[in-house]
Amino acid sequence: MAYSFAIRPVGHQTFADEDEQIRKCKEWGLLTDKSSRMKTFYYKGNGLNESCTIVGYVDDVTAVIGFGDGTLHCIHPSYLKEMQASQFGAKPAAPSDEPAEAAVEPTEIAGGPDGDAAANASSNRKDGEAAADQTDDEAAVKRTAPKSSKSGSGKIKLPEDKVRMRAVVEQFTTVPNHFADEDDEVIVYGNVVIEELGVELGSAWSSHSATLKKMELQVGDALTFEAKVAAKKLTRHPVPYKINNPSKIQKL
Repeated sequence: MAYSFAIRPVGHQTFADEDEQIRKCKEWGLLTDKSSRMKTFYYKGNGLNESCTIVGYVDDVTAVIGFGDGTLHCIHPSYLKEMQASQFGAKPAAPSDEPAEAAVEPTEIAGGPDGDAAANASSNRKDGEAAADQTDDEAAVKRTAPKSSKSGSGKIKLPEDKVRMRAVVEQFTTVPNHFADEDDEVIVYGNVVIEELGVELGSAWSSHSATLKKMELQVGDALTFEAKVAAKKLTRHPVPYKINNPSKIQKL
């Protein structure tokens, strides 16, 4: 793959070892102070969503990441941190089958955080314009849901027992665990549906358990499984539901 957008470093410092890599990532806020190992980072700009490696830096505000083919790219650490959010670059559902517009990355390092903010502000304006153009019929369709799935307050009524579900792996990430030396590994899912009830949950998360690790899941994998689901938000992520004890897991 050709990364035409890549801002290749003219000169940069590579990390001497993993300890230096971890220390620098903590300075940038990409890892928590208690982290003792690196985690997987994802680049989600320019229509991509793929893992990348932080290989070094040009200066204190310019990280250098590497893609699978060896291409190097300069990026502001704060912008890379924003990309780790599960909803980064998400767009409202459109009536057509055309792909959603990709998030735009600032093209100059000198823009720094202000350049990133400008890009996000532009994206937000476009989202608002798109929402304003929706017809009353489209809004009514979005509000429609099976009566059995909602309580009187309009919130989704979750089943108490295990149910058959399907979902798509959206992201692998970690969350702080204040009672352990290492962060907890979790999986974020998208397009989550309770098949038995026909209820769409949207996004949910689960622990990256030993059982799930054996399946060697990748971003984009579609799954079916049986599990309990609870209204429990993922720390520091806009993911409202937790999937507990998934079993009978199958890849689609």
